[in-house]
Amino acid sequence: MEKLDLLVWSPQALEGAVSLDVPGVSTVAVYAAADVSKKTLLMGRGDALAGLVELWVDSVDLWPQVVEQVPSDAYLVTESVPQAVTPGLLTHLTWFPKPERLTEEQFFHGWHVVHTPSSAELHPRRRGYVRNSVARTLTPGSPAVRAIVCESFEVEDYVDPARLFGAPTALQAMAEELPLYADLADISSCPVMRREP
Repeated sequence: MEKLDLLVWSPQALEGAVSLDVPGVSTVAVYAAADVSKKTLLMGRGDALAGLVELWVDSVDLWPQVVEQVPSDAYLVTESVPQAVTPGLLTHLTWFPKPERLTEEQFFHGWHVVHTPSSAELHPRRRGYVRNSVARTLTPGSPAVRAIVCESFEVEDYVDPARLFGAPTALQAMAEELPLYADLADISSCPVMRREP
C-alpha cells in the first residue's frame, strides 16, 4: 500500500475526489477549505487551496488516473502519526519545501527530532498530528513540497490564539527551531475540514 496526498486548487476538482472511481484505490479522505470565523495561521498559498485529498492505493502507478479525475498537485508520501488523531475535528494543514541550504539529514533532524516534540508545547490543546514526508513529486510542474502536516484541533481552540498557542517560551522555541527545517516565506497553511461521504 502507498499513500498519495493531493493539493487541490479548485472546488470542481475537489468534487471529483468525492466520486473518484479508480480501481486499486482503497480509501479516500477529502478535506475542504474550512469556513471558520478566524483562519488562524493562514499563510502562503493557503487562502487559494480548495482542499486536500488523501488516498491509500495499491500502487503509485495509479496516480495518472487519479489526477485525470482530480486535477491537483500530487505527491507520494510516507505517513507518520506522532499523535493519534481524534476524528471529526478541524485540521490545520501545512506544507513546505526543504530549504536548499539543508541536507536531507539536517532537514529531517530539524523537523522530526527537534520540532516534533516541542510542537506539543506550542499547541498544548492539539488533538492529533499526522506528518507526511514527501518521497516523490508526481505531477510535472508541481512545487517541490517535502512536508505535508495535518494537526487536529477543536474549532474553538483553533480560532482563539490564546487557546491555540502555549506559553511565550514555546513560541520563542518555535522561532528558534524554524530555520532547522523550513523558511517562513515558503510555508503555506490553512484550516480544512473532512467531508464525510
